[in-house]
Amino acid sequence: MRALTFAEYGPASVLEVVDVPEPHAGPGQIRVAVRASGVGRFDCGLRSGQFRDMMPLRLPHVPGVDAAGVIDEVGADVTDVHPGDAVFGIVDLAELGQLGGASAEYAVLSAWALKPDALTWEQAGGAAANVETATRALDRLKVGTGKTLLIEGAAGGVGTVAIQLAVARGATVIGTASPHNHEFLTRLGAEPTTYGPGLGERVGVMAADGVDLVLDCVGSGSLPDLIDLAGSPDRVVTIADMHAAEHGVHLTRSAGPGADPQALAGLTAAATLAQQGRFTVPIAATFTLENAAEAHQLSETGHARGKIVITH
Repeated sequence: MRALTFAEYGPASVLEVVDVPEPHAGPGQIRVAVRASGVGRFDCGLRSGQFRDMMPLRLPHVPGVDAAGVIDEVGADVTDVHPGDAVFGIVDLAELGQLGGASAEYAVLSAWALKPDALTWEQAGGAAANVETATRALDRLKVGTGKTLLIEGAAGGVGTVAIQLAVARGATVIGTASPHNHEFLTRLGAEPTTYGPGLGERVGVMAADGVDLVLDCVGSGSLPDLIDLAGSPDRVVTIADMHAAEHGVHLTRSAGPGADPQALAGLTAAATLAQQGRFTVPIAATFTLENAAEAHQLSETGHARGKIVITH
C-alpha cells in the first residue's frame, strides 16, 4: 500500500510516500480503507525525534494517530461493527511504534465509533485524537454543569473540540486566542479573550466569581498564571507543558486508546452530539499524502485554527 513514512528522525522534509506492507486487524481491532487522517503536534514530535526516548519507533515509520474510513477487516472479538461500515477512530498508541500509524491507504484502529452523516470525511478523519484528548482532560478536571472552564489556546485542534464537549456538559467556557480568532470561538460556544499579560484582569471582568478549572492546550509557559486563576494546581490540566510537574500540575498523556475506556466513550458521545448539530470539527487545512510535509510544517507553527487533515 502507499503510505507516508520517514526513515530517519528530522524535519518535515524527511517524509516521503512509498510502498509498504499492509497492516492487518488483530483481536479487538479493525482495519479501514482510509479516506482522511489527521495531523497534530504529537505526529510532528514523533517524526522529529522529540519522543524517541519514551516511544522508540521501528523505522521507517508511518505517522498518524486518527483516521476515518470504511472497514474492510474485522478482528476477533469485534461485534459492534462490520465490513462496509463507515467509522472514525484512533490507532493503538501502545503499539504505534511497531505497527505504524494512519497516514496510509489502510490503517488498523483500536478505538472507533460509527461516522455520523453530519461530519464530512475530512472532519471525521481529524476528529478522534482530539476528542480522546479533550475527553481525557475534561474527565480529569470533572468539568460539568455550573463550572467555569478556561481553555488556554482554545482555537487549536484540541481546544476547539474541548469547547464544544465542555459546553455540552453544561459548563461555561472562556477561551484564549488571538483577536482574529475571537468570533470563531464565539461560534463554538466560548467567551473569547486574548492570552498573555493581564489575563487575570480580563477574566475577572468576564467571570465575577472567577474560573473553577483550567485546561492548557499550548504549553507556552503560562502555568503559574493559570494556577493563580484557578486557585490551585490540582484545578489545572495541561496537554502540552512538559514542565507541569514542577508546578504541581497534571500533564495528561494517552496510554493508548485501547487501554482507556473513555476513549471509545468520548468518540461515541461526540458522534451523537454531531448528529444533534452540537458538535463539529473545524478544519484548518487539507493536504494530500504527497503534500503531507506541508501539513506537518503548518502544525509545527502552532497557529492552525482547527484540525489539519490529509485526504486519501
